[in-house]
Amino acid sequence: MAMRKKYLLPAILFFGLVIAGAFNPGQILTGSSVGEISSGDTAWMIVAAALVLIMTPALGFFYGGMANRKNIISTVFQSVICLGFMSVIWVVFGFSLCFGNDIGGIIGNPMTFFMFKGVSLSPAAAGTPLNVLAPTIPLIMFAMFQLKFAIITPALITGSFAQRVKFSGYLLFIFLFFVCIYAPICHMTWHPDGILFKYGVLDFAGGTVVHMSAGFAALAGALFMGPRTESERTHEFANIPYVIIGTGLLWFGWFGFNAGSALGVNAKAVNAFATTNTAAASAMVAWVLVDAMRGHKVSSIGACIGAVVGLVAITPACGFVNVGESIAVGAIAAVVSNFAVHFKNKSTLDDTLDVFPCHGVGGMVGMILTGVFAADYGTGITDWGLAYGQYKTFVHHIIALVGIAAFAFVGSYALYYITNLIEPIRVSKEEEEMGLDITQHGESYASLRIDL
Repeated sequence: MAMRKKYLLPAILFFGLVIAGAFNPGQILTGSSVGEISSGDTAWMIVAAALVLIMTPALGFFYGGMANRKNIISTVFQSVICLGFMSVIWVVFGFSLCFGNDIGGIIGNPMTFFMFKGVSLSPAAAGTPLNVLAPTIPLIMFAMFQLKFAIITPALITGSFAQRVKFSGYLLFIFLFFVCIYAPICHMTWHPDGILFKYGVLDFAGGTVVHMSAGFAALAGALFMGPRTESERTHEFANIPYVIIGTGLLWFGWFGFNAGSALGVNAKAVNAFATTNTAAASAMVAWVLVDAMRGHKVSSIGACIGAVVGLVAITPACGFVNVGESIAVGAIAAVVSNFAVHFKNKSTLDDTLDVFPCHGVGGMVGMILTGVFAADYGTGITDWGLAYGQYKTFVHHIIALVGIAAFAFVGSYALYYITNLIEPIRVSKEEEEMGLDITQHGESYASLRIDL
C-alpha cells in the first residue's frame, strides 16, 4: 500500500500529460519548403542521434558489469530508465529550459516549446538563435539529438552511488538535477544567448555540459550517501564481459556524440570523428602502461576505463584540435584520471564505480586542454588556444571551470539534501545487504525470475 501511495502523484501527473498531449493540436508544424532542409545533414543527424541513444544502455552494461551480482539489474536499470523518464520531461518542458527563449543568459523559458509546440519539421526561423546552431536540419531533429545528451547525463551519475540508492529517491533526484543543474549549464554553454557561450567557452560535444556536471554531482552523491557497508565494498565484478561490451558500444556510440555535434555533414564532423577515435585509443594504451609501471597486471577493466576516460576528455575538444593533439589529450587525461582513482582508493570516499575520477576529472582535463590546443578546424573560432600564443580562451576556460565545478557540486549536494527530506534516498542496511535487485525491483540476476 505504501508503494502505491508513493507513486500515485507521479502517475496522476503522467496520465494528465497523456491527456494533454492528445489534445495538443499543431505541436508539429510542417515545413513550408523541402528545399530549406539538407537531406544529407538530416540523414546524418538521425544516425548520430541513434548512436548517442545506444550509449545509455551501453553505459548500463559498463556499470552493471562492475557491480556485484545482487545489484547488476538495478545498476543497469538505473541507466535504462532514463530513456523513458528523461524523454517525457524533455518533451514537456526540458527542451524549453535548455534551448527556449533566453532568460538572463542562464536558463530558457519553459513555455517556449511546452509539449513540443512549435518544434517543427522545418529548421528554426532565420535569424533566431537555434537557426544559428542548426540551419540545415528540422528543429525537431535538433531537439531529438539534444535529448540523447539529457538522457545519458543523469545515467552517468549512478555509478557513484551504485548498490545503495533507493529507486524512488533516485528518480526524484535526477528530475531535480535536470531542472536545476543540467538545464542551466546546457543553456549557458550551448545556447547562443547563454553567458558561457558569449564568454567564449568552447565545448564541442559536452565535456562541460555532460561530464563535468555529472562528475561533480557524482562526487556530491558519494559524499552525501556515505560509504557502503564493509561487506559491500569488497566484491567481485559481476560480469567483466559486460564491461567490455559496454565499452565497445560506448566507443561506437561516441562517434554520434562527438561527430554528430557538428550538426551536419561537414569538415567539423570528420575532424571530430578522427580525434575521438584517436584520443580513446591513446588513453587506453596510456592507462594500461601506467598500471603496468605500477606493477599491476594489464587488465581488461583498466583498458576499458582508460578508453572511456579518453572519450570523456576529447569530448569538449574534438572539433577544435587535430589528430596529433588528440593523442596528447587522451594520454594526459588517462594518466591524470589513473592517479585520481589511485588517490580515491586510499581515501574514505566511496565513489563506487569511479565516476568523479573518470568523468569529473576527465572532463576538467578536456576543458583545460581545449583551452591549450583550440584552433579553427572548420568551426570559425577566432580565439585560439595557449599553444598558438593566445591566452584568452585558456583563461576563460579556467575561470568557467571553477564556476561550473562549484555550481554543479554545491547545487547537487543541496538537491540530495532536498530529495532526502522528501523521499529517503539511501536504502536501509538490511536492503543493502540483500541487494537492490530484490529489494527495489523484485528481480534476481542469479535466478532470472521475475515475481509479478
